[in-house]
Amino acid sequence: MQLLLQNDILEMVARGEPLAATAEALCVRVEALLPGVVCSILTVDDDGLLHPLAAPGLPRAYAAAFDNLPIGPDVGSCGAAIYLKQPVEATDIATDPRWAPYAYLPLAIGLRACWSTPILSKDGDVLGAFAFYFRQPRAHTHQEAEVVQASIHLCAIALERDQQAAAQYRLAYRDILTDLPNRAAFNAASIRRADEDAPWALLLIDLDNLKTVNDTFGHRAGDCLIRAAAWRIEKAAGANKTYRLGGDEFAVLIEGPSADDPVAVAERILENLHEPVDCDGHLAAPRATIGCAVAAADAVPEDVRQNADFALYHAKETRRGGAVLYNPDLGGAMSRRLTAIRDVGVALQEDRIDAHYQPVVRLDTGEIVGLEALFRVVTKTGEVIPAGDYFDATTDIYTATRLTARMLDIVARDVRAWLDQGIWFQHVGINVSSADFQGGDLHELIRQAFAREDVSLQHIILEVTETVYMASDGLVANEIQKMRANGLKVALDDFGTGFASLTHLLSVPVDIIKIDKSFVARMEPESRSTAIVEGLLTMAGKLGIKVVAEGIENQMQAELLRNFGCTLGQGYLYARPVDRRKITALLSEKAQKRDPDLALAIGLVPDQLTESLDRQAEGDGRLIRYAILLCGEDWRVVSERRQFGRFPNRAAAFQCAMRLAREANASGATVELLHADTGGELKSFYLTDQTETLTLGLEDAEPAPPSTAKRAGT
Repeated sequence: MQLLLQNDILEMVARGEPLAATAEALCVRVEALLPGVVCSILTVDDDGLLHPLAAPGLPRAYAAAFDNLPIGPDVGSCGAAIYLKQPVEATDIATDPRWAPYAYLPLAIGLRACWSTPILSKDGDVLGAFAFYFRQPRAHTHQEAEVVQASIHLCAIALERDQQAAAQYRLAYRDILTDLPNRAAFNAASIRRADEDAPWALLLIDLDNLKTVNDTFGHRAGDCLIRAAAWRIEKAAGANKTYRLGGDEFAVLIEGPSADDPVAVAERILENLHEPVDCDGHLAAPRATIGCAVAAADAVPEDVRQNADFALYHAKETRRGGAVLYNPDLGGAMSRRLTAIRDVGVALQEDRIDAHYQPVVRLDTGEIVGLEALFRVVTKTGEVIPAGDYFDATTDIYTATRLTARMLDIVARDVRAWLDQGIWFQHVGINVSSADFQGGDLHELIRQAFAREDVSLQHIILEVTETVYMASDGLVANEIQKMRANGLKVALDDFGTGFASLTHLLSVPVDIIKIDKSFVARMEPESRSTAIVEGLLTMAGKLGIKVVAEGIENQMQAELLRNFGCTLGQGYLYARPVDRRKITALLSEKAQKRDPDLALAIGLVPDQLTESLDRQAEGDGRLIRYAILLCGEDWRVVSERRQFGRFPNRAAAFQCAMRLAREANASGATVELLHADTGGELKSFYLTDQTETLTLGLEDAEPAPPSTAKRAGT
């Protein structure tokens, strides 16, 4: 009979039956085996508190009376047996001192004696107690002792198996850092929601400043911030279940009446978060943004999750640090955004991102003085899709930073190619978004990309829209200040479409403002737009800021702009954005030429060259001029239309100029060399067949090693 009992209970353990059901089955079978005996099983927790597990023969109120009772030498038979780790038998409860405070409970239901045996694990730890109650004062029998020995062994197996299962469950469904239910638990709870009709809502919570705390104070401080945020969110959520989904993401499932107004719960959470917490010796206040979604009557949990995601994305863009409730309009906008992010991500992975360029021209001559680079997505069938169709992708930090890195690489290679072709190239504008600034290290990303191609940052203009310029709590403005201090030029794009532009220009100036095409498109004599543009040009002139007018489409607009003193513009009147092959042809044909006498480039007074320029060309009638120029930290050798390399000092540049000059002279041309001596005085002389040695005032200069000149040649 005992063997059958053991087999039944072991089978239940093997099947993974719930512990309570297994324990109750054991008690029922023991009571059937030993008529007159009432069986009870209790467990003990890590704090030494008793918890009834199974007692099918006892009233529920009796078992509940011992719940959370601390163990001790005088706490009945079970409490004492667990405390002493040995069997305790009270042959008469009415007179046993260990039962004195509790005797009325068993006596009231006719129980007069109790024998309790501790349940020990294989390691000797006490897991609980197995007890027999008798209706007469007496001791246990030999048969009962045999049953108890078999039973406590079965109890130990069942309890240890349950502990292992609980530990595995904790690993699978609890977050180790915060002890909150984790993403797996959230997913399971969401599935259960599908089978219930009660109203519910969902909050998705992102911590806004975890990366900043990690980067500034270290990951220990970041972990502290997460734990503090978890505790505060759980406290503010009240009866609603809180989950940590991972990283800086949390979720709250709201049930009951609060589901009708999830924003109220969200605002309570935000209020609870704002107090600073001491994180590893540093004060930091958790900051969060929350997306809210209410489940419709027949809602699929995954749809509710997606709606809360949409609301969270929208909140990050429009109300960072606040809460936004989902509505259907958000769904359409966010669906387009996610599609754009996905498509651009795939195009990046498959190397289908390319650059097109639109010229910036001098309005008086039509010469190209610069370019604006615009990204294009090339479809698998070869169709070129403009950047505007994928604007939403640039609002995602991960996608935007990858896209900008790719564009920087492309533009740097193209600029290097133009320089190598001898095209007199000035600058290219590259658009960046607020996500690029939030990603961090934008300046270093730019520096590395152009350093790889040995292109000076003087050729780069960073274009930032007015909206981006004034976003992110001053982050962008601060970064712009640092970039300008490091030599990068910055253009304020779409100027006039934002707000408070003039105020910001006083505190964080830029090098160029680009008047938005919406003003240029409405320009007519005596129109409001014309008055605004004229005012902007006057203001920029007094601030020392260059102006580029965007969207010029006809000669009337160009003429009005020239009359107001605008010298630079871009638009379809001059050229649409085109690929590198077409823009290279345009640059070769229309790139701005150097002044014939090169005086302005050298920074000297033009009439100093009058005498030399009036001389007649000798030889075959061709006159070729080369000038040695200091451009930033580099020395250059240039002709009227081309430049020939970059050098660390005048001596190296002079060596290149002399080689070019001798080659040209050998072909029959007359060569004039222009330079400024160490005192700043302009020098000019002609190279003839008899010219053997020239120093150009470089007697004390150190010659550069041959390898320092980059592609210095014709």
